[in-house]
Amino acid sequence: MKITPSARVLSMLGEIDFDEWQCVAELVDNPFDDFLDILRSGTEWPDGFTVSVTLPSSAKGVLEVRDTGRGMSYDRLARAVRAGWSGNDKHDKLGLFGMGFNISTARLGRRTRILTTRAGDTEWIGVEIDLDQIKDDFEAKDITESKSDPSHHGTRIIVDRLQPTRAEWLRRNGASLRNTLGSVYSWILTERPFELYVGGTRVKPVRHCRWGDDRYVLYNGKEQIPAYIPIDAKLQDGTACQDCGEWQIGVGEVCSVCGSGNLTVRERRIHGWLGVQRYLDKTEYGIDFLRNGRKILRWDKRVFTWNNPHGREGEEEEPEYPVELAHQGGRLIGEIHLDHVPVMYQKDAFEYGDPSWLSAVELLRGVAPLQPKRAPAYPENESPLALLFKGFRRNDAGLRCLVPGDGQKPVHTDTRNWGRKFQAGAAEFQSDEHWWQAVLRHEEIKKRGKEAKTAASVPAQPDEQAVKDALGFPIDMPTSGTAGGPVGAPTTFSTTAVAVKEEKETRSERLARYESAASPHSYLSRPFGHPELGYVKVRTLLLKPGDPLLDDRGLSVPVLLDQRSGNEVTALVDPEHSAFRRFGTDYADLLLVELAAVLKVRARSDWSPSQLVAAIRAESLQDSVLDGTTVGAEGRDLLTEIRARVAEVIDRNDVDCPTSYDHLSGAVFRGPYAGVSSPSGKALSLARVTGCLADVATLGTFAGGATTQQLRRGRLSIALLRDELAGEG
Repeated sequence: MKITPSARVLSMLGEIDFDEWQCVAELVDNPFDDFLDILRSGTEWPDGFTVSVTLPSSAKGVLEVRDTGRGMSYDRLARAVRAGWSGNDKHDKLGLFGMGFNISTARLGRRTRILTTRAGDTEWIGVEIDLDQIKDDFEAKDITESKSDPSHHGTRIIVDRLQPTRAEWLRRNGASLRNTLGSVYSWILTERPFELYVGGTRVKPVRHCRWGDDRYVLYNGKEQIPAYIPIDAKLQDGTACQDCGEWQIGVGEVCSVCGSGNLTVRERRIHGWLGVQRYLDKTEYGIDFLRNGRKILRWDKRVFTWNNPHGREGEEEEPEYPVELAHQGGRLIGEIHLDHVPVMYQKDAFEYGDPSWLSAVELLRGVAPLQPKRAPAYPENESPLALLFKGFRRNDAGLRCLVPGDGQKPVHTDTRNWGRKFQAGAAEFQSDEHWWQAVLRHEEIKKRGKEAKTAASVPAQPDEQAVKDALGFPIDMPTSGTAGGPVGAPTTFSTTAVAVKEEKETRSERLARYESAASPHSYLSRPFGHPELGYVKVRTLLLKPGDPLLDDRGLSVPVLLDQRSGNEVTALVDPEHSAFRRFGTDYADLLLVELAAVLKVRARSDWSPSQLVAAIRAESLQDSVLDGTTVGAEGRDLLTEIRARVAEVIDRNDVDCPTSYDHLSGAVFRGPYAGVSSPSGKALSLARVTGCLADVATLGTFAGGATTQQLRRGRLSIALLRDELAGEG
């Protein structure tokens, strides 16, 4: 069998570099193409559509790819193994280029045997390509193999005398190879009845963990922006050459590139979706671009960069996303099909200078920057990506940005862990309900905190008397009938037993009553422990106001543990307890104290209480660390948002500078400034904002050298300042 390559291919074979997974994918593309042809023809195929890849078990092993396709005749086999040959259809195939087979097999090993048979054939026919034996005549040896069942059909590719480094990679990285192929072929494996096995294990499609079709956020409290945007743009049909594959500009009778008259009119369409991932990731975000069902680009981020035609030399490309809390990564994702856009030989890139690629990018992200203030000369960007960017560029916890939180901040570590459970197939995490409930719990906890602040003694509306009190002026004494003790009387921490209800409750009844009226605390519902102490799985619940938490002696306690079977613990927390309300203790602090006692007994540890609490916190609450980089980034993100809001107020009121706080009250900040008439009252209202703003600005600039106390104060100022923003919650 002659396998003479064309001169064009000979000059390229030594230059094209394929990774191991790419070599295997080239051998999978061809049977998938055959399967697609069978589906298009409407032929019944009872034996199924299966491709199996056997990996080498040693350095001297073999790689085999076997499929259940139609098989080939001798003439078609001769064309298929000839370098540079490709089928007639240049536009509907995964195996776009004939040399892909030759490059991949040559890079894997020195000898390749191809055996194929059709239903009804009496034997397997094939060819052996031995790179150490082929001479200048480019003749390869014909081979045959007996066939036990005439009804069998399909093709086998066996590569041996493997290149040692690649054989070792294939032997050790079966799971990684399955994951990569599961991502590359995810659409095909999901939408078509195809099965792919690698090393005896079925390849599962790596699907996107995105928010559901019905989720959305409200931008500025009124504009509804969905978390999922379908894309389907039908372009003008084009004329394509069936011989060289080039698309034609204009209408002609022959190909403008190769002169062939084999031209057809074909559909050009951009379709798929853009959306929002349920978690942030440093690398796994961006857009997947597909051609004929195979992903050419995965997690591609080039659409997040604006090409500024007026930028300084070397700075024309300006990254626009992510901008807030960039060290946490991004969450804008998508899956876009570009079957009409040409790709490179390695199938790992499109031809980025081609007009069809440029027009696709323009349709998805527009020509203007995603950030409207970056280039005011451009009209507002109304592209699908700009809409998502506007609604989801920020990563604040809660409904406004669709980010799960713990009542104070986002829980990015938790959401990433949930994402891994989604990919592992855990039923509880397949829909977005787990993430959605965490968003709602964050809002509920935050709402309770605000209600508690409102109920506190500090007045929400500053008045003349409040200003006098703050500045040390004489205060108006109460007239008569005032309840309570003398001013300045010390507050005591009470452990007095609360009156027992007339009807005696059992312990289990009391705990059940607490649970029925409690809400989960997502951040503190997690495994707690340490390698030297063991772990317990904790479900933390916050009690609702009005029902104090009592232990078995009827004493009021801030935290109560209900130990279940195995390593499961339910932790009940009373937010109204004086330890939290009066002394500002963090829920986690007292929960760790209780858990430390349990783990100490279980492990029979001789660690001191402080050692136990410190070790469990370091192991189980790593994301709560007071780190200058993290807290500083949080501060800078908040300042970026405030600047954007101020800019909107300036534009809306047509002023050069918001010199009066009247412009910002109610629009940027929620404070009662606008509703206070006296100058002193306005001053106190303004101070509530400017004090926190000064803390956050200082922290955002000098967080690297901040002390622990300064970082703690800064994080609190960030929370307080965010509570002052108009429209929050």
